[in-house]
Amino acid sequence: MKIGVVSDTHSLEVPQQLVEDFKTVDVIVHAGDFCTQEDFNIFAKIKEVKAVYGNMDDSDLREKLPETLMLSYEGKQLGVFHGEGPAKKVLDSVRRKFQNSKTDIIIFGHSHQPMNELIDHVLYFNPGSPNDKTYAPYRSYGIIEINNGTVKGHIIKVKDHG
Repeated sequence: MKIGVVSDTHSLEVPQQLVEDFKTVDVIVHAGDFCTQEDFNIFAKIKEVKAVYGNMDDSDLREKLPETLMLSYEGKQLGVFHGEGPAKKVLDSVRRKFQNSKTDIIIFGHSHQPMNELIDHVLYFNPGSPNDKTYAPYRSYGIIEINNGTVKGHIIKVKDHG
């Protein structure tokens, strides 16, 4: 199972590198802050999208998307939540949101700071932002692979062209 993970696209241009990589995944998980339905549709044209809303998403998306999402792939439980609060405290808010859930992987965004870290046997995965050139340390997205019970997260940097 190959999951394309993205967050915080904020109505900005989606890099062609991400589009090409996501053509090879089984499903796309977006952790919020598309901003508009049109931005959601960009991803839906590539593959099936599972998503939550973020704090910057318009009311149309907030009506269609949940705040949190639980998914199950190959026996692994995934929690998805955009995140909230100051960037330095996003991990705390995410951990609190899923403290009563059995999860193997938690996907989140909001801070634009990539994270791929195992904490207490749970993979905390923030893909960063694929198009933020201001607050993110670099532009990025992610791919999570689940094979025979093994979970591997990969942060992928967007290569600058020109």
